[in-house]
Amino acid sequence: MKVRRCIYGAVFFIGIVLQFACENNLREVEKISAKKLIVPVDKSTGVEIIYSDSAHVKAKLITPELLNFKTEKPYIEMRKGVTVIFFDQNQQESSRVRSDYAIRRERENRVELKRNVVVTNIKGETFKSDELIWDETKKRFFSNKLVSITSKDNVLHGTSFWANEDFSYYEIVQSTGDLRLTGEQGF
Repeated sequence: MKVRRCIYGAVFFIGIVLQFACENNLREVEKISAKKLIVPVDKSTGVEIIYSDSAHVKAKLITPELLNFKTEKPYIEMRKGVTVIFFDQNQQESSRVRSDYAIRRERENRVELKRNVVVTNIKGETFKSDELIWDETKKRFFSNKLVSITSKDNVLHGTSFWANEDFSYYEIVQSTGDLRLTGEQGF
């Protein structure tokens, strides 16, 4: 009987100790979660950025709001949409890209365009997708999401694609749609 009381007493004592130990841990967790993470950010509105190379304008970026996050891996976010206009050697517009959201990962030289991405090129073709990635180093766009390409006579759909910066050349994967070829384009 004394052994049984001892066991019950020990279990009760251990239960009390564990309860207070858990309370301390929960209090620490609450303190940590109550602290707000402060990330240095610069906010700019009504932004136009000109990209040039050897004194030739290559592109112009226009966004109503630009957030520049200065973290360990810095990035720029454009939550209210963006338009990027590309220019040829004669400073004529060669293509235009628009999306509802964009993020530029500075160290990766990469821009991710998301939601209602629409691209038009000089030939009058329109590219639409939910996502488009611009690899600034390779100077090409690509997407692994569904894409549709509309031209004067054709509508193509594909599961993914890539294109050069001015969208004058592109390759579409698993394409379907209406394709009308003229005599010079035929096989």
